[in-house]
Amino acid sequence: MKIVSDVNAVLYILLTLFYFYQGVYVLIALIGKKKKNNIKEDNAALHKYAFIIAARNENAVIGNLIDSIKNQNYPKELIDVIVVADNCTDNTAEISRQHGAIVYERFNNILVGKGYAMDYVFNKIKEEHGDYTCYDGYFVFDADNVIDVNYVKEMNKVFDSGYKVVTSYRNSKNYDTNWITAGYSLWFIREAKYLNNPRMMIKTSCAVSGTGYLVDSSIIKKNNGWKCNLLTEDIEFTVTNILNGEKVGYCGNAMFYDEQPTTFRQSWNQRMRWTKGFYQVLFKYGKDLFITMFKEKRMFVSCYDMIMTLAPATLLTLGTILLNVVLLLCSGFNPVLFKQIFCPTIAAILFGFFNFYMMLLVIGLITLITEWKKILAPGRKKIMYLFSFPLFIATYIPISIVALFKKVEWKPIPHTVVKTIDDLSMPQYKE
Repeated sequence: MKIVSDVNAVLYILLTLFYFYQGVYVLIALIGKKKKNNIKEDNAALHKYAFIIAARNENAVIGNLIDSIKNQNYPKELIDVIVVADNCTDNTAEISRQHGAIVYERFNNILVGKGYAMDYVFNKIKEEHGDYTCYDGYFVFDADNVIDVNYVKEMNKVFDSGYKVVTSYRNSKNYDTNWITAGYSLWFIREAKYLNNPRMMIKTSCAVSGTGYLVDSSIIKKNNGWKCNLLTEDIEFTVTNILNGEKVGYCGNAMFYDEQPTTFRQSWNQRMRWTKGFYQVLFKYGKDLFITMFKEKRMFVSCYDMIMTLAPATLLTLGTILLNVVLLLCSGFNPVLFKQIFCPTIAAILFGFFNFYMMLLVIGLITLITEWKKILAPGRKKIMYLFSFPLFIATYIPISIVALFKKVEWKPIPHTVVKTIDDLSMPQYKE
């Protein structure tokens, strides 16, 4: 039936057009000439920073993060580590103090979430120092992270060049554990290399992603603390800064490592929160992004990029497939019609799945090839988990559906991968 083929063609063309720009990003990253973006490589002024770590029952891992911060190739007197032990029932606070951090303990079972904990610690800083600007900037990190020895040095170069928000290269401590951790890791590496990197190259805004970013104290002062408290406070922070005319910068030379969930249940809960949070941000700021996209021409790319980042592409793909399933089921009441549309409908469904898998496989392959030496896993696992990468992303489809209707609350995920930055430089990873 021609109408079935035409409808499917239109839907696939629209989906391709919506996300075509990300293919352009890949080409820019691969063949584009790197622009210096006025980044100060050798003569950057040295700024004073504080690392803000919101931690809940992280006694197993937080010491390694603090140690990696304390061992930076950067003047130690210009770095403070501030931990907010948030509703902890273990000795996270004690261990943090033992490793040299300034620690605040917070107990609030009503206002739960990272955003509230960060606002609490910023208020403490203001109370004790009179202003947020006692530091030039604040790094935001999760307790399970560790950072490369030159992390602050490299981030400082971009910060000193005028960017008030700077994100960095997100690698993983446990890529090689299973297909779930590898799926997360490859996606975050792709996000750094083929989204934020080309964004920086063409001087549009990048996006922060949960952890591993730097914020100018003037933004904290302007906001009177931290006011992003949706389930995905990171993307909300990105969107509000873009709407305020700020560009988020990216430093590919600053690498950090974080821990990925190892079980499907943990992964489901975490990505359910992320997806629900994306919906929250889209519903709250989508209209403003759309209006600004056309009102401020210089912000068109940044706003469009954020809208497409927030829009659930998996739902669009699923919608195309479901349309064909519905057509097939409805035609079952008419044997003649069923016979006419059965083959084109089944073909469209199979093509949808095949196209989805192959697109993600190519994205994963390009990322794997170019970032091979940075991925901490044996070669055979890098290759093996490449083929499960599209399946991992496909699990977002049911998550995206359930998140539309389910009330989602923040749930802590235990972190148990205890690795120092020295452990992550061991020879067995260098293949």
